[in-house]
Amino acid sequence: MQISNRIKTMDQSPIRKLVPYAVDAKRRGIEVFHVNIGQPDIKTPQRVLDAIRNIPTDIIAYGPSEGLTSYRNALPSYYNIQGISVTPEDILVTTAGSEALIFAFMALCDPGDEIIVPEPYYANINAFAKMAGVKLVPIRTHIEDGFALPEVQAFEDAVTERTKAIKICNPNNPTGAVYSRSRIEELAELVKRRGLFFLADEVYREFVYDGKTHTSLLNIPGIEEHVVVADSISKRYSACGARVGALVSRNHDFLAGVLKMAQARLCPPTVEQIAAEAAVSLDASYYQETLAEYDRRRHAVYDVLKDVPGVLCKKPEGAFYIIARLPVEDAEDFAAFMLRDFSYQGKTVMVSPAQGFYATPGAGADEIRIAYVLDADKMRTAMDILVRGLEAYRSR
Repeated sequence: MQISNRIKTMDQSPIRKLVPYAVDAKRRGIEVFHVNIGQPDIKTPQRVLDAIRNIPTDIIAYGPSEGLTSYRNALPSYYNIQGISVTPEDILVTTAGSEALIFAFMALCDPGDEIIVPEPYYANINAFAKMAGVKLVPIRTHIEDGFALPEVQAFEDAVTERTKAIKICNPNNPTGAVYSRSRIEELAELVKRRGLFFLADEVYREFVYDGKTHTSLLNIPGIEEHVVVADSISKRYSACGARVGALVSRNHDFLAGVLKMAQARLCPPTVEQIAAEAAVSLDASYYQETLAEYDRRRHAVYDVLKDVPGVLCKKPEGAFYIIARLPVEDAEDFAAFMLRDFSYQGKTVMVSPAQGFYATPGAGADEIRIAYVLDADKMRTAMDILVRGLEAYRSR
Protein backbone atom coordinates (compact mmCIF):
# COMPACT_ATOMS: atom_id res chain seq x y z
CA MET A 1 0.00 0.00 0.00
CA GLN A 2 1.13 3.53 -0.77
CA ILE A 3 0.36 6.83 0.89
CA SER A 4 -0.63 9.74 -1.33
CA ASN A 5 1.82 11.71 -3.44
CA ARG A 6 0.42 14.80 -1.73
CA ILE A 7 1.93 13.60 1.55
CA LYS A 8 5.15 12.37 -0.04
CA THR A 9 5.83 15.76 -1.58
CA MET A 10 5.11 17.78 1.58
CA ASP A 11 8.24 19.11 3.25
CA GLN A 12 8.95 18.82 6.94
CA SER A 13 8.50 22.08 8.82
CA PRO A 14 11.82 23.98 8.79
CA ILE A 15 10.76 25.55 12.07
CA ARG A 16 10.39 22.21 13.84
CA LYS A 17 12.80 19.85 12.03
CA LEU A 18 15.65 20.53 14.47
CA VAL A 19 13.50 19.69 17.50
CA PRO A 20 15.23 16.31 18.10
CA TYR A 21 18.54 18.13 18.57
CA ALA A 22 16.91 20.46 21.10
CA VAL A 23 15.37 17.52 22.95
CA ASP A 24 18.75 15.82 23.15
CA ALA A 25 20.44 19.03 24.34
CA LYS A 26 17.93 19.33 27.17
CA ARG A 27 18.45 15.67 28.04
CA ARG A 28 22.14 16.52 28.49
CA GLY A 29 21.21 19.30 30.90
CA ILE A 30 21.63 22.20 28.46
CA GLU A 31 19.19 25.11 28.75
CA VAL A 32 17.84 25.96 25.30
CA PHE A 33 16.67 29.47 24.41
CA HIS A 34 13.87 28.91 21.88
CA VAL A 35 13.92 31.75 19.39
CA ASN A 36 13.06 29.41 16.53
CA ILE A 37 9.29 29.67 16.80
CA GLY A 38 6.77 32.47 17.32
CA GLN A 39 5.67 31.40 20.80
CA PRO A 40 5.76 34.53 22.99
CA ASP A 41 6.46 34.33 26.72
CA ILE A 42 4.15 37.30 27.37
CA LYS A 43 1.32 36.21 29.64
CA THR A 44 -2.10 35.68 28.11
CA PRO A 45 -4.44 38.44 29.38
CA GLN A 46 -6.08 37.49 32.67
CA ARG A 47 -9.59 38.10 31.40
CA VAL A 48 -8.97 35.53 28.66
CA LEU A 49 -7.87 32.94 31.21
CA ASP A 50 -10.77 33.82 33.48
CA ALA A 51 -13.23 33.33 30.64
CA ILE A 52 -11.93 29.78 30.20
CA ARG A 53 -12.07 29.05 33.92
CA ASN A 54 -15.62 30.37 34.22
CA ILE A 55 -17.32 29.03 31.11
CA PRO A 56 -21.02 29.96 31.45
CA THR A 57 -22.40 26.60 30.36
CA ASP A 58 -22.86 23.06 31.57
CA ILE A 59 -22.31 21.59 28.12
CA ILE A 60 -19.53 22.39 25.66
CA ALA A 61 -21.75 22.06 22.64
CA TYR A 62 -21.33 22.46 18.91
CA GLY A 63 -21.50 26.05 17.83
CA PRO A 64 -22.42 27.59 14.47
CA SER A 65 -20.04 26.62 11.68
CA GLU A 66 -19.29 30.29 10.97
CA GLY A 67 -18.44 30.97 14.62
CA LEU A 68 -20.35 31.91 17.76
CA THR A 69 -22.83 34.66 17.04
CA SER A 70 -21.80 36.65 20.12
CA TYR A 71 -18.12 36.51 19.10
CA ARG A 72 -18.80 37.55 15.51
CA ASN A 73 -20.96 40.40 16.78
CA ALA A 74 -18.15 41.52 19.09
CA LEU A 75 -15.30 41.36 16.58
CA PRO A 76 -16.16 44.54 14.63
CA SER A 77 -15.38 46.56 17.76
CA TYR A 78 -11.84 45.10 17.77
CA TYR A 79 -11.36 45.96 14.11
CA ASN A 80 -12.73 49.43 14.74
CA ILE A 81 -9.89 50.02 17.24
CA GLN A 82 -7.54 49.18 14.38
CA GLY A 83 -9.30 51.64 12.06
CA ILE A 84 -11.02 48.90 10.05
CA SER A 85 -14.79 48.98 9.50
CA VAL A 86 -16.44 45.57 9.04
CA THR A 87 -19.72 43.90 9.99
CA PRO A 88 -20.35 40.47 11.54
CA GLU A 89 -21.51 39.29 8.10
CA ASP A 90 -17.99 39.97 6.79
CA ILE A 91 -16.44 37.51 9.29
CA LEU A 92 -16.18 33.74 9.37
CA VAL A 93 -14.41 32.28 12.41
CA THR A 94 -11.85 29.56 11.73
CA THR A 95 -9.79 27.10 13.71
CA ALA A 96 -6.76 29.40 13.83
CA GLY A 97 -5.16 31.38 11.04
CA SER A 98 -3.88 28.15 9.53
CA GLU A 99 -7.38 26.93 8.72
CA ALA A 100 -8.23 30.39 7.43
CA LEU A 101 -5.42 30.17 4.88
CA ILE A 102 -6.20 26.57 3.92
CA PHE A 103 -9.87 27.45 3.43
CA ALA A 104 -8.89 30.51 1.39
CA PHE A 105 -6.57 28.51 -0.87
CA MET A 106 -9.24 25.85 -1.44
CA ALA A 107 -12.03 28.35 -2.03
CA LEU A 108 -10.06 30.56 -4.42
CA CYS A 109 -8.24 27.88 -6.41
CA ASP A 110 -8.78 24.64 -8.25
CA PRO A 111 -5.93 22.08 -8.25
CA GLY A 112 -3.14 23.40 -10.46
CA ASP A 113 -4.07 27.06 -10.04
CA GLU A 114 -1.43 29.54 -8.94
CA ILE A 115 -0.98 32.07 -6.16
CA ILE A 116 1.79 34.65 -6.37
CA VAL A 117 3.59 35.21 -3.07
CA PRO A 118 6.65 37.25 -2.10
CA GLU A 119 9.47 35.12 -0.69
CA PRO A 120 10.71 34.44 1.91
CA TYR A 121 7.30 33.55 3.30
CA TYR A 122 5.78 31.71 6.27
CA ALA A 123 7.01 28.17 5.73
CA ASN A 124 3.73 26.41 6.43
CA ILE A 125 2.25 28.10 3.37
CA ASN A 126 4.02 25.37 1.39
CA ALA A 127 2.06 22.71 3.26
CA PHE A 128 -1.22 24.58 2.88
CA ALA A 129 -0.61 24.86 -0.87
CA LYS A 130 0.14 21.13 -1.15
CA MET A 131 -3.06 20.30 0.72
CA ALA A 132 -5.07 22.47 -1.67
CA GLY A 133 -3.22 21.43 -4.83
CA VAL A 134 -2.10 25.02 -5.38
CA LYS A 135 1.14 26.11 -7.05
CA LEU A 136 2.96 28.94 -5.29
CA VAL A 137 4.78 31.35 -7.60
CA PRO A 138 7.51 33.17 -5.62
CA ILE A 139 8.51 36.80 -6.11
CA ARG A 140 11.94 37.33 -4.58
CA THR A 141 12.54 40.00 -1.96
CA HIS A 142 16.02 40.78 -0.65
CA ILE A 143 17.66 41.35 2.71
CA GLU A 144 19.70 44.26 1.35
CA ASP A 145 16.61 46.48 1.09
CA GLY A 146 14.83 45.10 4.13
CA PHE A 147 12.72 42.65 2.10
CA ALA A 148 10.60 45.45 0.63
CA LEU A 149 8.10 44.46 -2.04
CA PRO A 150 9.62 44.70 -5.52
CA GLU A 151 8.18 46.83 -8.31
CA VAL A 152 4.67 45.83 -9.31
CA GLN A 153 5.95 44.78 -12.74
CA ALA A 154 7.54 41.72 -11.13
CA PHE A 155 4.06 40.61 -10.05
CA GLU A 156 2.56 41.50 -13.42
CA ASP A 157 5.16 39.37 -15.19
CA ALA A 158 4.30 36.38 -12.97
CA VAL A 159 0.59 36.40 -13.82
CA THR A 160 -0.53 33.51 -16.03
CA GLU A 161 -3.90 32.10 -17.07
CA ARG A 162 -3.79 29.91 -13.94
CA THR A 163 -3.15 32.79 -11.51
CA LYS A 164 -5.99 33.28 -9.03
CA ALA A 165 -4.53 35.49 -6.31
CA ILE A 166 -1.65 37.48 -4.92
CA LYS A 167 -0.90 36.73 -1.28
CA ILE A 168 1.05 38.90 1.14
CA CYS A 169 1.81 38.78 4.85
CA ASN A 170 1.91 42.26 6.32
CA PRO A 171 3.64 42.85 8.73
CA ASN A 172 5.72 40.01 7.44
CA ASN A 173 6.66 36.70 8.94
CA PRO A 174 9.57 35.82 8.60
CA THR A 175 11.22 39.11 7.61
CA GLY A 176 9.68 41.77 9.86
CA ALA A 177 9.02 43.99 6.82
CA VAL A 178 6.05 46.37 6.74
CA TYR A 179 4.85 47.09 3.22
CA SER A 180 4.25 50.64 2.05
CA ARG A 181 0.74 51.81 1.27
CA SER A 182 1.85 53.01 -2.15
CA ARG A 183 3.12 49.57 -3.17
CA ILE A 184 -0.02 47.89 -1.82
CA GLU A 185 -2.16 50.32 -3.80
CA GLU A 186 -0.19 49.44 -6.95
CA LEU A 187 -0.85 45.76 -6.32
CA ALA A 188 -4.50 46.57 -5.68
CA GLU A 189 -4.74 48.18 -9.10
CA LEU A 190 -3.15 45.07 -10.61
CA VAL A 191 -5.55 42.58 -8.99
CA LYS A 192 -8.51 44.72 -9.98
CA ARG A 193 -7.34 45.02 -13.59
CA ARG A 194 -6.48 41.32 -13.93
CA GLY A 195 -9.50 40.01 -12.01
CA LEU A 196 -7.50 38.39 -9.22
CA PHE A 197 -8.06 37.99 -5.50
CA PHE A 198 -5.85 39.82 -3.02
CA LEU A 199 -5.18 37.65 0.04
CA ALA A 200 -3.43 39.04 3.10
CA ASP A 201 -2.26 37.51 6.36
CA GLU A 202 -2.56 40.44 8.79
CA VAL A 203 -1.99 38.53 12.03
CA TYR A 204 0.76 40.93 13.18
CA ARG A 205 -1.02 44.22 12.45
CA GLU A 206 -0.56 45.51 16.02
CA PHE A 207 3.22 45.09 15.91
CA VAL A 208 4.57 48.00 13.86
CA TYR A 209 7.51 50.09 15.12
CA ASP A 210 9.21 53.46 14.74
CA GLY A 211 6.02 55.37 13.98
CA LYS A 212 5.22 53.37 10.87
CA THR A 213 1.63 52.40 10.10
CA HIS A 214 0.08 49.19 8.88
CA THR A 215 -2.09 49.28 5.76
CA SER A 216 -4.91 46.77 5.82
CA LEU A 217 -6.26 45.54 2.51
CA LEU A 218 -9.68 46.12 4.04
CA ASN A 219 -8.96 49.86 3.92
CA ILE A 220 -8.06 50.02 0.22
CA PRO A 221 -11.08 51.45 -1.65
CA GLY A 222 -12.31 50.00 -4.91
CA ILE A 223 -11.20 46.38 -4.44
CA GLU A 224 -13.69 45.26 -1.80
CA GLU A 225 -14.79 42.17 -3.77
CA HIS A 226 -11.17 41.12 -4.35
CA VAL A 227 -9.95 41.20 -0.74
CA VAL A 228 -9.64 38.29 1.67
CA VAL A 229 -7.89 38.77 5.02
CA ALA A 230 -6.73 35.93 7.26
CA ASP A 231 -6.49 36.69 10.96
CA SER A 232 -5.70 35.00 14.28
CA ILE A 233 -5.70 35.72 18.01
CA SER A 234 -2.51 33.71 18.57
CA LYS A 235 0.06 36.50 18.60
CA ARG A 236 -1.84 39.59 19.72
CA TYR A 237 -3.11 37.89 22.88
CA SER A 238 -0.22 35.45 23.33
CA ALA A 239 -2.74 32.64 22.93
CA CYS A 240 -1.10 30.43 20.31
CA GLY A 241 -2.70 27.25 21.65
CA ALA A 242 -6.23 28.63 21.56
CA ARG A 243 -6.51 28.11 17.78
CA VAL A 244 -9.03 30.78 16.89
CA GLY A 245 -8.74 32.72 13.66
CA ALA A 246 -10.95 34.34 11.08
CA LEU A 247 -11.48 35.08 7.44
CA VAL A 248 -12.63 38.64 6.81
CA SER A 249 -14.03 39.64 3.44
CA ARG A 250 -16.75 41.82 1.97
CA ASN A 251 -17.08 39.26 -0.82
CA HIS A 252 -20.01 37.33 0.60
CA ASP A 253 -20.03 34.82 -2.26
CA PHE A 254 -16.52 33.83 -1.18
CA LEU A 255 -17.59 33.51 2.46
CA ALA A 256 -20.65 31.48 1.47
CA GLY A 257 -18.35 29.09 -0.37
CA VAL A 258 -16.00 28.81 2.60
CA LEU A 259 -18.98 28.12 4.85
CA LYS A 260 -19.53 24.83 2.99
CA MET A 261 -16.08 23.68 4.13
CA ALA A 262 -16.66 25.11 7.59
CA GLN A 263 -19.85 23.07 7.89
CA ALA A 264 -17.92 19.93 6.95
CA ARG A 265 -15.62 20.43 9.93
CA LEU A 266 -18.67 21.34 12.06
CA CYS A 267 -17.46 24.33 14.10
CA PRO A 268 -14.43 26.19 15.41
CA PRO A 269 -13.55 25.52 19.09
CA THR A 270 -16.29 26.77 21.38
CA VAL A 271 -14.27 27.26 24.58
CA GLU A 272 -11.54 29.22 22.85
CA GLN A 273 -14.06 31.46 21.11
CA ILE A 274 -15.49 32.38 24.51
CA ALA A 275 -11.97 33.29 25.61
CA ALA A 276 -11.34 35.25 22.41
CA GLU A 277 -14.56 37.17 22.89
CA ALA A 278 -13.36 38.24 26.34
CA ALA A 279 -10.23 39.68 24.73
CA VAL A 280 -12.19 41.92 22.38
CA SER A 281 -12.91 44.38 25.20
CA LEU A 282 -9.22 44.98 25.93
CA ASP A 283 -8.57 48.68 25.49
CA ALA A 284 -5.88 50.40 23.42
CA SER A 285 -3.43 50.48 26.33
CA TYR A 286 -3.03 46.69 26.15
CA TYR A 287 -1.82 46.89 22.57
CA GLN A 288 0.44 49.86 23.35
CA GLU A 289 2.09 48.10 26.27
CA THR A 290 2.56 44.88 24.31
CA LEU A 291 4.09 46.77 21.39
CA ALA A 292 6.50 48.56 23.73
CA GLU A 293 7.62 45.22 25.17
CA TYR A 294 8.31 43.76 21.74
CA ASP A 295 10.18 46.92 20.80
CA ARG A 296 12.55 46.36 23.74
CA ARG A 297 13.11 42.79 22.55
CA ARG A 298 13.68 43.98 18.99
CA HIS A 299 16.47 46.28 20.14
CA ALA A 300 17.97 43.54 22.31
CA VAL A 301 18.45 41.47 19.14
CA TYR A 302 19.17 44.01 16.44
CA ASP A 303 21.58 46.14 18.48
CA VAL A 304 23.82 43.08 18.90
CA LEU A 305 23.54 41.53 15.44
CA LYS A 306 24.16 44.73 13.50
CA ASP A 307 27.67 44.99 14.92
CA VAL A 308 28.78 41.39 14.41
CA PRO A 309 31.41 41.14 11.66
CA GLY A 310 30.10 39.35 8.59
CA VAL A 311 26.45 39.46 9.69
CA LEU A 312 23.91 41.34 7.59
CA CYS A 313 20.47 42.24 8.90
CA LYS A 314 18.01 45.09 8.64
CA LYS A 315 16.09 46.53 11.56
CA PRO A 316 12.64 44.90 11.56
CA GLU A 317 9.74 47.28 11.00
CA GLY A 318 7.02 44.97 12.29
CA ALA A 319 5.99 41.55 13.66
CA PHE A 320 8.58 39.98 16.01
CA TYR A 321 11.05 38.34 13.65
CA ILE A 322 14.38 39.22 12.11
CA ILE A 323 16.31 37.46 9.36
CA ALA A 324 20.10 37.63 9.56
CA ARG A 325 22.60 36.57 6.91
CA LEU A 326 25.54 34.83 8.55
CA PRO A 327 29.13 34.35 7.36
CA VAL A 328 28.50 30.62 6.91
CA GLU A 329 27.68 28.44 3.90
CA ASP A 330 25.01 26.34 5.57
CA ALA A 331 22.85 27.99 8.24
CA GLU A 332 21.00 24.76 8.92
CA ASP A 333 24.27 23.04 9.77
CA PHE A 334 25.12 25.97 12.04
CA ALA A 335 21.72 25.75 13.75
CA ALA A 336 22.27 22.04 14.35
CA PHE A 337 25.79 22.75 15.64
CA MET A 338 24.39 25.17 18.22
CA LEU A 339 22.18 22.42 19.63
CA ARG A 340 24.41 19.42 19.10
CA ASP A 341 27.94 20.68 19.76
CA PHE A 342 27.90 24.07 21.49
CA SER A 343 26.88 25.58 24.79
CA TYR A 344 28.08 28.47 26.91
CA GLN A 345 27.64 28.34 30.66
CA GLY A 346 25.25 25.44 30.16
CA LYS A 347 23.06 27.27 27.67
CA THR A 348 22.51 27.34 23.92
CA VAL A 349 20.14 28.82 21.34
CA MET A 350 17.71 27.30 18.84
CA VAL A 351 17.11 29.33 15.67
CA SER A 352 15.27 28.61 12.42
CA PRO A 353 17.30 28.12 9.24
CA ALA A 354 15.81 30.56 6.74
CA GLN A 355 16.18 28.40 3.64
CA GLY A 356 12.88 26.72 4.47
CA PHE A 357 11.11 30.06 4.06
CA TYR A 358 12.15 30.30 0.39
CA ALA A 359 10.85 28.47 -2.67
CA THR A 360 13.82 29.36 -4.87
CA PRO A 361 16.43 26.55 -4.62
CA GLY A 362 19.48 27.61 -2.62
CA ALA A 363 18.00 30.92 -1.50
CA GLY A 364 18.45 31.73 2.19
CA ALA A 365 21.03 28.97 2.73
CA ASP A 366 23.20 31.36 4.77
CA GLU A 367 20.34 33.02 6.68
CA ILE A 368 18.52 32.37 9.94
CA ARG A 369 15.26 33.65 11.38
CA ILE A 370 15.14 34.74 15.00
CA ALA A 371 11.84 35.24 16.83
CA TYR A 372 12.29 37.78 19.62
CA VAL A 373 9.63 36.22 21.80
CA LEU A 374 11.57 36.10 25.09
CA ASP A 375 12.00 39.03 27.45
CA ALA A 376 14.74 41.52 26.61
CA ASP A 377 17.25 40.19 29.16
CA LYS A 378 16.86 36.65 27.85
CA MET A 379 17.15 37.87 24.26
CA ARG A 380 20.41 39.66 25.10
CA THR A 381 21.75 36.49 26.72
CA ALA A 382 20.63 34.44 23.72
CA MET A 383 22.36 36.80 21.30
CA ASP A 384 25.59 36.66 23.33
CA ILE A 385 25.48 32.86 23.15
CA LEU A 386 24.67 32.98 19.43
CA VAL A 387 27.65 35.23 18.68
CA ARG A 388 29.97 33.02 20.71
CA GLY A 389 28.60 29.97 18.92
CA LEU A 390 29.13 31.61 15.53
CA GLU A 391 32.77 32.29 16.43
CA ALA A 392 33.25 28.68 17.55
CA TYR A 393 31.55 27.34 14.43
CA ARG A 394 33.72 29.37 12.06
CA SER A 395 36.93 28.46 13.90
CA ARG A 396 36.41 24.70 13.66
